[in-house]
Amino acid sequence: MELSIDTASDWASIAVSDEGRLAGEVTWRCERQHSVQLLPAVEGLLARLGIDKRDLRAVFVCTGPGGYAGLRVGVSTAKGLAFALGLSIVGVGRLEAEAYQFAGCGRPVCAVHRAGRGEVAWAVYQGPRDEWREIAAPRLSTPEALLSEAPPDALFCAEENDGVDEMLAASGTTVVMAPVRRRGGFLAELGWRRLAAGGGDDARRLVPLYLREPAIGPPKEREAVEPKDVGPK
Repeated sequence: MELSIDTASDWASIAVSDEGRLAGEVTWRCERQHSVQLLPAVEGLLARLGIDKRDLRAVFVCTGPGGYAGLRVGVSTAKGLAFALGLSIVGVGRLEAEAYQFAGCGRPVCAVHRAGRGEVAWAVYQGPRDEWREIAAPRLSTPEALLSEAPPDALFCAEENDGVDEMLAASGTTVVMAPVRRRGGFLAELGWRRLAAGGGDDARRLVPLYLREPAIGPPKEREAVEPKDVGPK
């Protein structure tokens, strides 16, 4: 059994799976209460499924980009469980997990979210689930740069009410934005495929995905991108 944890935004999602096949899932709006609500939610889901923590063999965690505090809670919780229970651990990017909801649509999928400072974070993926691949790595850019660099036939997707469509419209281009919801089940499927292919991570080295250097702070520290969490950390 595997546990998946996604705390990349004000919406959180957790899932329990068996070799990537979903056994149970909970998604809820927790605002910035990840540190208070995450572990009770995990314990509640395991209890409802009749699964003991010792039955887990791996933990999959969303590494971002996203809200700074939420990502830190999710990644540190996953690492703590991995160390305490001897679990394998796999980090999965937020943008990939969001784009994966549209795998097999026949078009490149460009996942986007607001990153503050007038920028967006985005990446592009393509293929059916058994041939899923990244074709543009996660990056920061202006909306104008995104529209010029993304594949012309891309399907754009973003978390509901993120406001990305308004940002792109302000650039003079109207795109159809497919709504994304936080789904631990998609994280579970991606995590299992990576683990089964020998792609597990080192829990000691796993960190959230950072895309922007902070204005101040230690040289190796970076901030995760999220409009509500910008500024010095």
